[in-house]
Amino acid sequence: MKIEANKTKIGTNMKRWTVIFRALANINRLKIIKLLVDGRKMSVTNIAEDLGISFKATSNHLALLKNLDVLEAQGIAGHVFYSFNRQLPKDFQKIIKIILK
Repeated sequence: MKIEANKTKIGTNMKRWTVIFRALANINRLKIIKLLVDGRKMSVTNIAEDLGISFKATSNHLALLKNLDVLEAQGIAGHVFYSFNRQLPKDFQKIIKIILK
């Protein structure tokens, strides 16, 4: 039983890291993280303009990062503002710091 539990834990952990690394393998998603990691809050429109990509592409990148809990979203006056999630697991934060150096 214990061996099976370890295999399940290892498999789950590997799947988690696979999803994380896929998300971080996109240059635009890395640019979004870099824009927001210093504590800034930005709207989809502002991020799209800074990156020079479409609103739709930006929105898709933001949704993926939010679903991974990399970003937080807050709706204000009909706009959604995104910020970096400071409550990310430490291992994930460490990877982001290494990548953004």
